[in-house]
Amino acid sequence: MIDHVAFYVSDLDRSRRFYEQALAPLGYGLAFEIEGMVAFGPGRPRFAIRVGEHVDHAAHVAFEAEDHATVDAFYAAAMAAGGTDNGPPGIREHYHPTYYAAFVQDPDGNNAEAVCWQPG
Repeated sequence: MIDHVAFYVSDLDRSRRFYEQALAPLGYGLAFEIEGMVAFGPGRPRFAIRVGEHVDHAAHVAFEAEDHATVDAFYAAAMAAGGTDNGPPGIREHYHPTYYAAFVQDPDGNNAEAVCWQPG
């Protein structure tokens, strides 16, 4: 099981605003902040963004959502925060018959996903 994930970003303030808004529907909030890094989580840090040199290596992370409505809310919040569509909410049967997900790219091109494995 994954404990936490971090993305390198080019502009910490811009990415912080994006993820604060995009992750709110999933129950993520600010967990802590230190020089050059902001971490989010439900409770303890699960996802972090850091200023760094490795921005040219786009990454992917999938956040678990309780239901389809939460996936939809994540997508709407991420798009409103300036995300780029990388796959609107919907069933992705090629992964699993009940795999309902939405994909957005953050300001640095990292792919963030919200996924619910429960039937509609």
